[in-house]
Amino acid sequence: MEPSTGLTFLPDPITQFRQWLELAEQHEINDPNAMSLATVTAGGSPRVRIVLLKGIGPDGFQFFTNLESDKATEIAVNPNVALAFHWKSLQRQVRITGTVSKLPSADDDGYFATRYRISQVGAWASAQSRPLKNMSELSSRLEEMNKKFEGMDVPRPPHWGGFNIKPQTIEFWAERPYRLHERMLYTLDQNGWQQQRLYP
Repeated sequence: MEPSTGLTFLPDPITQFRQWLELAEQHEINDPNAMSLATVTAGGSPRVRIVLLKGIGPDGFQFFTNLESDKATEIAVNPNVALAFHWKSLQRQVRITGTVSKLPSADDDGYFATRYRISQVGAWASAQSRPLKNMSELSSRLEEMNKKFEGMDVPRPPHWGGFNIKPQTIEFWAERPYRLHERMLYTLDQNGWQQQRLYP
């Protein structure tokens, strides 16, 4: 078997992530920005769901949600979370751990304004994570909110906003033959980001 030097990884994992995401946007059929978000309940039980990455900055990864949802209430109790991106077309994934903080209201307003109107209205109509009798009930609430905001811009609900996940670790994983996968772990300490290759 021929030896391999492996992939080249940049010193900054945020820049490295942007490169992989840009590549995924060229190859993934649906939602290259989809990420699994794992939180922990007050009782210590882990929970995970798919959300969409809506921003990347020097301080981390952003997403938006109903602030009364299960994920938001769990974050309020325990701000430690984990993310996972999987791009099947690239045979790559990225795993992230970090802590969550609330985004400023100006960021919430800015992103909300970019959403489709029906999604804006839906943010008012949906009591996210609460019991729903049937889909007709949701349709009725949606129609009610449509009438309420007819002829005007839909304001952002006070119970809707965004979070930033400040990463503590970021691991890049690339599939290779015979399960000899390539892994690069970045860990943040007082001296900045440290890199360490891991056995598969």
